Amino acid sequence: MRVSVALIVAVVACGGATLADAQHQHRHDSSAPRARDARQFVKFPAALVEHTLANMRDHLLALQEIQTQLGMGQMDVAAKIAETRLGMSSLGLHGAAHVSRYMPQGMQDAGTAMHRAASRFAITAQDAGVTGDMKPVFAGLADITAQCVGCHASYRLK
Repeated sequence: MRVSVALIVAVVACGGATLADAQHQHRHDSSAPRARDARQFVKFPAALVEHTLANMRDHLLALQEIQTQLGMGQMDVAAKIAETRLGMSSLGLHGAAHVSRYMPQGMQDAGTAMHRAASRFAITAQDAGVTGDMKPVFAGLADITAQCVGCHASYRLK
């Protein structure tokens, strides 16, 4: 019986992977002409490029850790991660004042909007720990990631 269940799970999983692969190929047809990257190129000093990319990877890690804590019902922990790693109080940690000198105004604005969204999210997550209302939490998390997506869609470092 266990072998049958395992076999069925494996077949379903492979079928799902095949469908996912087909959908992925459909969206990214390698034979289609490649679109020009229209994002604005932002030139940073070499050392700051690495620093900034490391900060962005940490932002992504913080988002993952926030999601993990939300999944475990740990609203206060998610809030603390959001504020200390992404929120307005994290600006000194990231050297934002030094890095922002090299950013165009729109990129600065997107970064500020992300940090502000994270600080608002921290409060919302703490509130949800009391109220149990998760809708504002997910909306707040979406607001943070929307700032990231918008910035990455508009700007690039090299």
